[in-house]
Amino acid sequence: MSLLDTVLHDPAARLRLALAQTNPTVGDLDGNTERILQLIGEAREQGAALVAFPELAITGYPPEDLLLKPGFLRENLRCLERITHAAHGIVVIVGFVDVKEDIYNGAAVLADGAVQGVHHKFFLPNYGVFDEERYFQRGRGHTVYRLGPVVFGVTICEDMWYPRGPAHTLANVGGAHLIVNLNASPFYAEKWRIRERMVSVRASDTACHVAWVNLVGGQDELVFDGHSMVFEPGGELAARAAAFEEELLLHDVEIGAVIHARLADPRRRKEKQALEAAGAQVETVVLPPLTRAAGTAPLVPRFATPPERVEEVYRALVLATRDYVNKTGFRGVVIGISGGIDSALVAAVAVDALGSDRVTLVSMPSVYSSAETRSDGERVARNLGTHFLEIPIRELQETWRQTLAPVFAGTEAGVAEENLQARCRGNILMALSNKFGSLVLTTGNKSEMACGYATLYGDMAGGFAVIKDVPKTLVYELCRWRNREEEVIPDSILSRPPSAELRPDQKDTDSLPPYEVLDAILHAYVEEDRSLDEMAGLGLDSEVARRLIPLIDRNEYKRRQAPPGVKITPK
Repeated sequence: MSLLDTVLHDPAARLRLALAQTNPTVGDLDGNTERILQLIGEAREQGAALVAFPELAITGYPPEDLLLKPGFLRENLRCLERITHAAHGIVVIVGFVDVKEDIYNGAAVLADGAVQGVHHKFFLPNYGVFDEERYFQRGRGHTVYRLGPVVFGVTICEDMWYPRGPAHTLANVGGAHLIVNLNASPFYAEKWRIRERMVSVRASDTACHVAWVNLVGGQDELVFDGHSMVFEPGGELAARAAAFEEELLLHDVEIGAVIHARLADPRRRKEKQALEAAGAQVETVVLPPLTRAAGTAPLVPRFATPPERVEEVYRALVLATRDYVNKTGFRGVVIGISGGIDSALVAAVAVDALGSDRVTLVSMPSVYSSAETRSDGERVARNLGTHFLEIPIRELQETWRQTLAPVFAGTEAGVAEENLQARCRGNILMALSNKFGSLVLTTGNKSEMACGYATLYGDMAGGFAVIKDVPKTLVYELCRWRNREEEVIPDSILSRPPSAELRPDQKDTDSLPPYEVLDAILHAYVEEDRSLDEMAGLGLDSEVARRLIPLIDRNEYKRRQAPPGVKITPK
């Protein structure tokens, strides 16, 4: 009986798959492997016939120059061997680094305690945050796997973004009913919408079920948001995992719909003929039958609701901060609390990420600090339940002033004197970090960083810049969202005009245009690569843009020295 006959005689033929949305740590091969082994056991217990893990799940993503170390590559293969031994009664697909005549971004298909096949990633991204051409050789060759009546193929991340990529050949020549796509797709706000449109189109084009499994968690400046999903052959969403959380997403894929779609559409026969005429070949590997019965009781499809834009950005900041602090081994964090909106937001994120007992807020008033901001900083600490310290810097300011007085003689006081205050504060925070093993979180936002409205070795001093990619206008939205159930960030902070308080009556607008104007120009110039003429055509203030663009370009030297921070926009 042919495979088609088998499916036609059993229209309810299906496969229960599990998508293991995991949070690996780059370089923690043993820890990542232990988590994979644990989830294989859970998937088996829940009746899954196949469990898939994300791209480079063994090494974590991106492993970068660890890939240049032969010892790291060997350990990665040793971990794959451990996982292979656990592949009994279930098929396992796991991302790893394959080592042949070169190294490959690979996905191993494991069954019956053996490696049944490996897919090497075809399309290696080399744009934005990706640098895979530096490390990997491109894959070649196509393989499908037959498990009972079900035929599936495997691809990796970028492979799925090409309409005529590997999935096209696996479906039309190899006859795959299911494409399993392993991903390490980084987050930016509302990117999930773009992914869903792409995967939906690919499922419809191939008349396949598509299972898309993604990493979750923070890694330096990148945060991975999960959102693993399954699509039907017609392009309909069939299941979706949660955002920003580890999850084992189970779903039953029924094969009858694939067969019907292909019988009803003669274009697919022509696609197959064209591909075969061009020399496309697909190897078929018949997997050993499972040594246990997979789950048969119907599953209720899982549809996690994606968060709205402001909530998803906030949750991305929390997850990235938690993972950066925990994965680097710090006991807690220390934050300079000014009574302004930026430090209040960073404090709230830190508490939600780590708990109030691991967060210390430090007020460092100068002669220019108002009673209102000092009081508000203490209120934030009280509302969040954090540790609170007040360390005035007046004496330090005066010491610096006297030390530099002979050198500064005959000049007018200006930015240099203002920035000494920020540098006093930076030194205090770093001293607390050294003494107590806490990471300093900086509090500068994207609008300030873009224009250089930040002090090197002052408010830029620290280990992690939580909101460095968050425009000032979004900072306000995030604070209001955090306050939706209770006032954590006092309303007086939200309503007060922003000020660095480095001189009497200072306002941010003394140096910068209103943030609504600035952020619109910043978005057009940085995110959309618009020219001055294009900005004018969009109704933006071209004179303000003409002043800002050189400022943005000139301050790259500062941004290069800033700590890493959470990427929440495309650029």
